[in-house]
Amino acid sequence: MSIRLQDVLDHPTLAVADPVVRAAAGSAARTQLRWIHSSEILDIAPLLDGGELLLTGGEALALASEERRVTYIRQLAERGVAALAIETGAALPSLPSSMVAAAEDAGLPLIELRKVVPFVSVMQAINSSLVSESVSQLRRADEASHAMAVELAHGGSLDRILAVLAGITGSEVTLASLTGAPLASATPGHAETGDPSANAAGTDAAGTAAGDEPASPEAPDDHVRLIHIDVPVRGILAAQLVLRVPADEDENLARTAGKRSVDILALAMLQRMSPGLREVAGAALMRAIDSGSQPWRLQQLASAAGIPAASPLVAVVVRSDISQQLRTALEQHLSRAAQSHATYVDNAELLAVASLPGDATEGSRQELLAGLLELPAMAGTLAAAGPLVSGISDAPWSLSEAKLTLELASSPQQGAVSGGRHRTVIDAEAFAVERLTVQALDPYQRRNFVRQQLGALLDQDAQRNSRLLETLATWLDCGCNTAHAARELHVERQSMHQRLRRIFELCGGDPRDSGRLAALHLATRLARLA
Repeated sequence: MSIRLQDVLDHPTLAVADPVVRAAAGSAARTQLRWIHSSEILDIAPLLDGGELLLTGGEALALASEERRVTYIRQLAERGVAALAIETGAALPSLPSSMVAAAEDAGLPLIELRKVVPFVSVMQAINSSLVSESVSQLRRADEASHAMAVELAHGGSLDRILAVLAGITGSEVTLASLTGAPLASATPGHAETGDPSANAAGTDAAGTAAGDEPASPEAPDDHVRLIHIDVPVRGILAAQLVLRVPADEDENLARTAGKRSVDILALAMLQRMSPGLREVAGAALMRAIDSGSQPWRLQQLASAAGIPAASPLVAVVVRSDISQQLRTALEQHLSRAAQSHATYVDNAELLAVASLPGDATEGSRQELLAGLLELPAMAGTLAAAGPLVSGISDAPWSLSEAKLTLELASSPQQGAVSGGRHRTVIDAEAFAVERLTVQALDPYQRRNFVRQQLGALLDQDAQRNSRLLETLATWLDCGCNTAHAARELHVERQSMHQRLRRIFELCGGDPRDSGRLAALHLATRLARLA
């Protein structure tokens, strides 16, 4: 028997926390749990598998902005998390209304734990029961996988293969292309719902087979849980499996069986509808770009991949432990923002090129960059967009510059931080000076130049533990706008003027009057890379 959220809230180990459901309370009685997990990390969603009750102490949420709190809720809901329980107290006296509203809109049960409870004890007590339940689910999922393999071996259609999964999980199952077009589908008790011939004879106008009882009404949409599972073929994301699980069926069984069926479905698709030339050519194109192949080879592959060889394009690099999971979101964004694109996952790197309209300008590239900022992000994930180039022959340079930008942005002094905020997407053009310099000067030459220009300033910071270098760098980055720099550094304007006077004394005068402005600006930027 499945363990539901209300059962866990009533369990002695969690009941002492005095839990109150603040959002989506109507779902508590029917929400099924697969696991209980605790974490204070706000970027936890990509690491979860769906079906979890997530416990958090609320310390990180107390420090987060309203926007980040709402995003946290939405990311958990999109990931299929069963429920979120937040401990309120000194750090977070009550659940923010914005989070409650977002959870209600997303249908995510949000629970307030009004008393402190050891999360470890809760997880130990309840996860042991969930493990016992999962053994049964794994056994039935293996039965489904075996039956699907037998159907495949006997030449069954995709619809018949899905019918096995639908029958065991009691769910409506659909296999859809990346564009959302249905490739096959099945419902419990129907062998081939996607076969047009199924309706050619033996059914009435309502689709009921002769001699059968009419199908029972479908559960209301708000009582149905959707499970989305990616189906790659030969490393290329080719389709998505969608299961609509009624409230009275085992959601965890459906999720487990669906994931166990991925290899069978991939093999079936490979036999019946293998990835087209465009997808295969796109993956080959990205490998060729990454290895710096000859222009003629790039042009050949670009044509096969549907990317105009002479159109402007931008290369994108994403480094993450979940690159494969981020691929779908990136491809969806590029489908909207670019004329054509190709992607490829190489271990922890997700590589892409996006072809822009023939009259594309830097503004088009900036729009693409802005869209990248909306992609799911988490700590440890960093992306860079390379410079805009005029055609596929220059794509290797754009990609290599994007990779170099990630290296520069990840340096200890530079970091991926701007104005105290974590940046997940870096613009290679913002590092144009650094990129040029590190390729033109060796480390000794760079250090020597920085020392010549900023020696007195560096000594002052080392001796007094001051922050004059940071102040000068920010002031120069702000176009010598003192008020703007003061806001960026979170200091009073008067304090800013005092710091600048001391900096000018150490640097031999106001650089705006001495002709040293460009040299000092370059030195401050190189100092971050030292």
